[in-house]
Amino acid sequence: MKIKEVKATIIKNSRNQNAIQVTINKKFHSAAPSGASTGSHEIPAFKKSINFAIKYLNSSLELKGLTFEEFQDLNYFDSWINTLGANPVVALQGAILKAMSDNKVYSFLNPKPKHFPTPLGNCIGGGSHTKMYSTDVQEFLLIPKVKGFKEKVILSNYVYKKLKKALTPRTITDEGALITKMSDLETFEFLFEFLADPNNTLDHKVNFGIDMAASEFYKKLYTYKNFSKTIKTNKLRREDQIELINDLIYRYKLKYVEDPLEENDFEGFSKITKSTLVCGDDLTTTNLNRLKQAIQHNSINSIIIKPNQIGSLTKTKEVVDYAKQHGITTIISHRSGETMDPLISHLAVAWQIPYIKTGIYGLERKAKLKELEKIENET
Repeated sequence: MKIKEVKATIIKNSRNQNAIQVTINKKFHSAAPSGASTGSHEIPAFKKSINFAIKYLNSSLELKGLTFEEFQDLNYFDSWINTLGANPVVALQGAILKAMSDNKVYSFLNPKPKHFPTPLGNCIGGGSHTKMYSTDVQEFLLIPKVKGFKEKVILSNYVYKKLKKALTPRTITDEGALITKMSDLETFEFLFEFLADPNNTLDHKVNFGIDMAASEFYKKLYTYKNFSKTIKTNKLRREDQIELINDLIYRYKLKYVEDPLEENDFEGFSKITKSTLVCGDDLTTTNLNRLKQAIQHNSINSIIIKPNQIGSLTKTKEVVDYAKQHGITTIISHRSGETMDPLISHLAVAWQIPYIKTGIYGLERKAKLKELEKIENET
């Protein structure tokens, strides 16, 4: 595939913020999302500004005439991260990958995929995904236990609608999760009991987990605003936070716990029971060196994969491969400021990633889910 034309433009993401989209040869588009809750070790989305990146790409004489044949050829642009930042490079690489594959990324990278990911659906939440008074836990996530990707999506949607009717939420978060007046502890109790009722789950098993995003409220102590209406102090030391998380895992049978501690506490993560998926996001930021640290400390048994955290699709693949080699479960993820680009759906299938975080509600979330349903029908 030869690059004949490159066009970078500004589009709006799901949070109505400016996002960059790159089009190759007038036909192949890719856009990069942005996060509200970001780890301090992420590559900056833009090194200077989005306008600088767009001008740079649109005026680049170096791009025109370049030829790309294989996925690994995309590492040509890894050095551009230092000039442009993460998002322009990921959007550029994504557009070129779509051009190489004629928009069939999954089959270009993996002609015979055997498995489809399980969707993790954000159903109740708050934290940094809203400015409203809400739960301190950023996300309460549904994990449907049925066969078939489409069936999992249907089940998640059903539960979400039942929750919405039962809770009469005030509004929704950036990711479409329901914002209620309940405390965190009340939410745990409610969701645990709600999912135990087969009438709420179409008589199927639906587990749940959380994204604590603990770095967002860590200020030398873990400072909660709304965890429990009965606890006198909501400021916890590290040891107390670890004890709390392990108790929540045991009491509510949590199957997934993301970022239960602040983003540099590799040792503390190792003290979280691994009877569930203990996942690093802000801890690891899709960064191979930080993943190696986490493995060395036995901090995690799962990792969030977000290409624009590291600013390169090829570097992202290195992290995915290394995680798999060391028995770490991979979970590819959207961002709170999402676009309609379904590239992560293709990568989830191509790289055989077991889970995908996409949210349940919202056009940008459903775009990923619908793309996976389409791929499932084709395979």
